[in-house]
Amino acid sequence: MQTIFNTPAPSFNIEEALNIIRKEYDLNGEIKELYSDRDQNFHIANKSKNFILKISNPAEQISVLDLQDKAVEYILKNHTNIQIPKRIGPIIQKEKDGKIFLVRLLNYIEGNFLHEKKITKSRHKDIGVFLAKLNNALEGFDHPGAHRKFDWDVRQTGLIEKKLKYITPIDQKTIRHFLNEFEKNIIPFRNELKMSIIHNDANDHNIMIDKEGKMIGIIDFGDMVYSYRALDPAICMAYIAQDNDQVLPYISSMLCGYRSACHLNQMELNSLPYLMCLRLCITVLMAAWRKRLFPKNKYLTISEKPAWKILRAMETINLQDWSDKMIRHAH
Repeated sequence: MQTIFNTPAPSFNIEEALNIIRKEYDLNGEIKELYSDRDQNFHIANKSKNFILKISNPAEQISVLDLQDKAVEYILKNHTNIQIPKRIGPIIQKEKDGKIFLVRLLNYIEGNFLHEKKITKSRHKDIGVFLAKLNNALEGFDHPGAHRKFDWDVRQTGLIEKKLKYITPIDQKTIRHFLNEFEKNIIPFRNELKMSIIHNDANDHNIMIDKEGKMIGIIDFGDMVYSYRALDPAICMAYIAQDNDQVLPYISSMLCGYRSACHLNQMELNSLPYLMCLRLCITVLMAAWRKRLFPKNKYLTISEKPAWKILRAMETINLQDWSDKMIRHAH
């Protein structure tokens, strides 16, 4: 079955991308291709403004693009000061090599990516506040495109199990450990986990910061899904853990900021390390699977090694004790 994860990304060249922005959007400027997971992105530097030309994977559903557009509109209606990419003009269809590609022009979010700069604990608190406001802004939003079978949704553990065949038996044991921990400690209480449409990818390549290190925006709404609300801070925790040697203080700072702007019930708080570890499990499994399909795409494995490092460390820890310690530090 063809999906966005096993279908090759678009391969438009610079000249073809230039022709699209000139013909379809009446724009001109310097153009540069950016790295991407499954789509193709170009940065356009116009005299007056910057843009992103986003060419979607040919297997992408129009309903998912509509989900992203409607979600952004809903967020900006509730929080006008949140910086997120908004579509400009219509969705264009382009044909190449017998395939149809959906093309969008988005506004460009100025700033640096979080992975480009080390930031303080107080700035991690700012990230938590921002994510909480984002989740609050999505409160009450619904869209059929979010209710989907999706490999990056931690809630869909069956999709995790199907990919175990791509890793070694020793590595499988580690993944099964976290699946079992989740099944034993979280699944019986899953009705206490609030459900919502979430961003689902608050990683250090999507979080935008200013020169002082303060979070100012977030990009890439392509992984949006209807799932546990607590997943958004848990996913952010997973990437903070990869970027910092002293994990707990930075994660606790982010969580402190999040809780100051969005309430998490006790079960949601308890679930965070379990959700964080399952997200890391998906990271390593998706890398193991997709690098076989697309060995030239180095972006697919950028988080693989650090994710395994965190999983090895967390495998030796009692997650409930770790959760209790994290919550105490987050006050």
